[in-house]
Amino acid sequence: MRKVLICGVIAGAAAAPALAQDATLSGNITLATDYTFRGLSQTDNHPAVQGGLDASIGSFYVGTWASNVDFGFGESIELDVYGGYKFAVGPVALDVGVIGYLYPQAADDGISQGTGELDYYEGYVKGSVNPADGFTLGGAAYYSPEFTGETGDAYYVEINGAYAFGPAISVSGAYGYQSIDNVFGVFGTGGDDSYSTWNFGGTYSNWDLGFDLRYVGTSVDATDPIVIGGFTTEQKSDGRVIFSVRKAM
Repeated sequence: MRKVLICGVIAGAAAAPALAQDATLSGNITLATDYTFRGLSQTDNHPAVQGGLDASIGSFYVGTWASNVDFGFGESIELDVYGGYKFAVGPVALDVGVIGYLYPQAADDGISQGTGELDYYEGYVKGSVNPADGFTLGGAAYYSPEFTGETGDAYYVEINGAYAFGPAISVSGAYGYQSIDNVFGVFGTGGDDSYSTWNFGGTYSNWDLGFDLRYVGTSVDATDPIVIGGFTTEQKSDGRVIFSVRKAM
């Protein structure tokens, strides 16, 4: 699926000379001590190898990104496929799109693995402004009508900010709120839950590499339905420091 999307964009650019000069293709690879998604470890507190590929023509873009994961159900790969449109309204930069989270090695129904269907998609809107040189302030909202594990509708909202002291050193952070309709999924009802997550850290860029050191935390504890229902564990939601090295290509 990702190859069809990306090749289609590239082929379209070749067929339209007027747009060809706006077409770009970029990639990245990352090594990290853990992969957390909205504060929750996706690799059972173990290291991750990740990589992505993006293609754009003008304001439109498509891309794919992959990482190893470990939920304890036999799956080992997460593959994300996304596409969207970027534009500006006055000083506000906006990004509207859709992203699909796919787990190719998971069972189609997930029941045999002790969970519901893991694959899901979200629509999103992101916005950012630059109130001062080097300073970016942003926000984002995501919504899924059927979240991972067949846990019903879910939404996530976030505010974030970053400040660059120069081309080599920057700091950034974010605060988010995740709400899930039923964390028990196909195995029960009445498991609506929500939690907060946050992260802050710094990035040093040199030698064409980005070195990031970041603290990630959540409000999840052992008494939350999200833990009782088996959606995650207290250990996977504990605060942690993550170090990563990223190479853009």
